Amino acid sequence: MSRPRVRLGDLSVGFIQPLADALQAQGHDPHPLLLRYGLDAPRLAEAGARLSIPRYMHLGHAAIALCGEPALGLHMGRLSRLAQAGLAGVTAAQAPTVGDAARTLLRFEPLYAGNYRGQSRFLEDSQGAWLQFYSISPYNDYNRFVVDSLLSGWLAQLATLAARPVQAERLEIEFEAPSYAAQYQGLCSTPVQFAATANQLRLSRATLALPNPQHCPSTWQYLLQLCETDLAQRTRIRSLGERITHLLGPLLNGGREPDLEEVARHLQMPSWTLRRKLAEEGTGFRDLLNDTRRDLAETYIRDTALAFGEIAYLLGFASAEAFQRAFKRWTGLTPGAFRRQQLP
Repeated sequence: MSRPRVRLGDLSVGFIQPLADALQAQGHDPHPLLLRYGLDAPRLAEAGARLSIPRYMHLGHAAIALCGEPALGLHMGRLSRLAQAGLAGVTAAQAPTVGDAARTLLRFEPLYAGNYRGQSRFLEDSQGAWLQFYSISPYNDYNRFVVDSLLSGWLAQLATLAARPVQAERLEIEFEAPSYAAQYQGLCSTPVQFAATANQLRLSRATLALPNPQHCPSTWQYLLQLCETDLAQRTRIRSLGERITHLLGPLLNGGREPDLEEVARHLQMPSWTLRRKLAEEGTGFRDLLNDTRRDLAETYIRDTALAFGEIAYLLGFASAEAFQRAFKRWTGLTPGAFRRQQLP
């Protein structure tokens, strides 16, 4: 039986609509660009259609180059709507309050987007809540717009639901302040913090409690049931090996290699039990780690413009040299030769 290949992730084609609208607002016809990426009207209308993360990043970079607006992601966010997140967004739009809508949108994120790097989180406390988007560092011209569009989009979507402006109490961005940093300030009532430890925004308790005038209790409950059923189906993993492969993605980062004991802690089982169960499935932890790294390495080299040192960092290697040696062992090629081989 062939093993499943690890991918960087994908997202609903609904995310293309605010990109197209933002280009239109900048005075550019988005359709020729979308056609270059195979996004014609039938594709955009296809039920459940998804776009790979690398392709989305290349599309966003091309859109920014077309209009010359590096802050295009912020414009995309302001033009986004809950329905563009599919069933999860439609369900959030029926939530009784802004807080319930935000919690729903982030809990059911796998229904409209998935990334091996992690999942967005709703972190609530007695004073309010953080809406946190996972790290996608290292940042470059291909992915900053993703952070911009998500954080700006959450606020725009929740404002539409509440039928009034919604501002963050605090806004924190992982990357350094870009040339368009002043354009973030309308999203937040306090100075935006760049070079932060996370991509996140803070909503006050009063904001979370804002009511949704369009809330219908019975529709809300019915849609929640549909989301739970869909989530259970999408996240169903049949084997322990698959569970570990999904877990390794977020743990691989920062020049540090996760070990079996760390994974066992995440799975809440003794390491010896984990080792035994993997043996029963005909595999081992080291095999899964190498397979995951190889799949991700090939995808990064083929589908992104990341430097090999950055890829090594993302895959938990201590150095670019260690990564290159491992890649040559896996494929018989150096990373550079593999990338050249993929060129059209």
